[in-house]
Amino acid sequence: MTSIFRAVMGDGFERLHPQLQRRFSVGLASGEACTGRGVMDRIWHGPAFVKPFLALGGTRSILVPRAGRRIPFTIENVPYTDSFGRETVTFVRTFAFPGGPRRFDATMIHSPERGCILDYLGTHQHLASDLHFAAEPDGSLVVRSGEHRFREGPLDIRVPEAVGGDAEVRESYDDTTGRFRIRVRVTNRRFGPLFGYEGSFAAEYTDVRSLGVRAGLRPVREEIRT
Repeated sequence: MTSIFRAVMGDGFERLHPQLQRRFSVGLASGEACTGRGVMDRIWHGPAFVKPFLALGGTRSILVPRAGRRIPFTIENVPYTDSFGRETVTFVRTFAFPGGPRRFDATMIHSPERGCILDYLGTHQHLASDLHFAAEPDGSLVVRSGEHRFREGPLDIRVPEAVGGDAEVRESYDDTTGRFRIRVRVTNRRFGPLFGYEGSFAAEYTDVRSLGVRAGLRPVREEIRT
């Protein structure tokens, strides 16, 4: 048994920086969870028309409806078995904005049927995105989104490219500072940049078998459709 990220990347996983290999080995096999704590140097939004959509997504912890600089944040990557028996890893980001925190929730599984990581977004997993992982020549990790789907009750539709966003995540490890660096950018093929953030963090690993999954980390509703 191996982590869902190693399973989807195959031999490419070995080309990642060793610290990235450990971070993305979190899973039921390793028994480790990873908590990153750091600062977002910048959280930005695109044109003004984007803000209502970000605000709507923010009601279910999808994306972040606020912008800012030097915002403390935490990312929690905790593996567990969901109610459908699938190994799942949380990607719950909490941004400590002045006036109150905002969360950006996601849970990831390996979908052999789709040949990628499936990223369920939000507290109710209404949005599902295909994610494709690759190692860069310098040992960093790049993640690019593919198809997006919206699920609510019996509704299951593909999000059209004209209104959807293409996400690119780049994560690397700085040996000098001993910190991970992350940059996220979401763009629309017609309207350009929509949302993003960049910053750095230090990681701490814990034994998930003894600590478990803290209350409030798992989604309110789980989606079986892949």
